[in-house]
Amino acid sequence: MNRFQGRVALVTGASRGIGFAVAERLVAEGAKVCITARSAEPLAEAVKALGGPEFALAVAGKADDAAHQAEAVERAVETFGRLDVLVNNTGINPVFGPVLDVEESAVRKVFEVNVLAALGWLRQARRVWMGEHGGSVVNMTAVAGLRPAEGIGAYGASKAALIHLTEQLGRELGPRIRVNAVAPAVVRTRFAEKLYEEREAEVAAGYALGRLGVPEDIAGAVAYLASSDASWVTGQTLVVDGGLVSAGGGI
Repeated sequence: MNRFQGRVALVTGASRGIGFAVAERLVAEGAKVCITARSAEPLAEAVKALGGPEFALAVAGKADDAAHQAEAVERAVETFGRLDVLVNNTGINPVFGPVLDVEESAVRKVFEVNVLAALGWLRQARRVWMGEHGGSVVNMTAVAGLRPAEGIGAYGASKAALIHLTEQLGRELGPRIRVNAVAPAVVRTRFAEKLYEEREAEVAAGYALGRLGVPEDIAGAVAYLASSDASWVTGQTLVVDGGLVSAGGGI
């Protein structure tokens, strides 16, 4: 498929894991991509894996830094000539435990990165390109934003906020800009390994499909929502969970 031929995407948090898989899928379908993350060296390696500068541009910085957001969006447009797709993949979960036991400063940081940064990236994308030309935005939420999950309540609350923000922005920005989200359950990445390490079979038993997700599972869902195949879809959250919710399992 070449659904993204002639299109340009910006994917945050894309040096590894789900973000890299998303960038890889978009490039495979014809896109040029700008990828971001905090560290320059892993980003440089990711650019090589994506085919080099002809296909990918890396801009290092903190996802919740407004100056970094502006720089990345502007460089994407300067380098590749446009910006059709924004994937807000960056997320953090630096704390584990009951919400009331988490330091308020840590909860605030989770919301700044997981919610406010996503809003900031979209503002920049709209300012530089999408406001005039249109585009598609996909936010990375989580099943933890749909139902309570032990130990990751602050993270789940931030993802619930992002789900609502997706619905709100889908309504406010149509018809020019579509805004959707993907809500994964546990995916086999470094980010989520604390949720399954040394007990993967036990965790996977709660999934109707009998396994945890892999980054490519999520990349396919993102590619669908970002593509013209979803041209009549906005304000929606696509749950990609291996049947966890329907099977009554818990994270």
